[in-house]
Amino acid sequence: MIIYCTGSKKGDQAHQTLLKNIVDFSESLGHTVLSEASSKLTSTIPLTENQVYKRNLKWIDGSKLVIAEISNGELEIGIEIAYALFSRKIPVLVLHILDEQMLTAMLIGCDSPLLKIEKYGDASEMQKIVKTFLINLSKS
Repeated sequence: MIIYCTGSKKGDQAHQTLLKNIVDFSESLGHTVLSEASSKLTSTIPLTENQVYKRNLKWIDGSKLVIAEISNGELEIGIEIAYALFSRKIPVLVLHILDEQMLTAMLIGCDSPLLKIEKYGDASEMQKIVKTFLINLSKS
């Protein structure tokens, strides 16, 4: 399955590591992962903001699922989640290590059946959540 993975791309290195863990685990399950955090998709040419925007939308368009790690919430991630859910009707798994009080009402209040929000405490718990989500998605 082709999966678009998004998460913190700037700021705290620990949050970037969370995204990298999700990408690496999803790839280890045999999925194709479209993400800046994928070592298979590294670019040596810097992209303009417009090129990043167009590339990310194209990656979402070509995916069957979006996994978003939102522990270091960036506006970009919210735009990608909304685009996947409402423009493309793609299932979105949102993962976070935050206290639920830190999540926005717009996310928590979203009643789309395509959205699943899960909190995890460590890498093994994240892997279990991702694996279960992928199995359930393949059954539907």
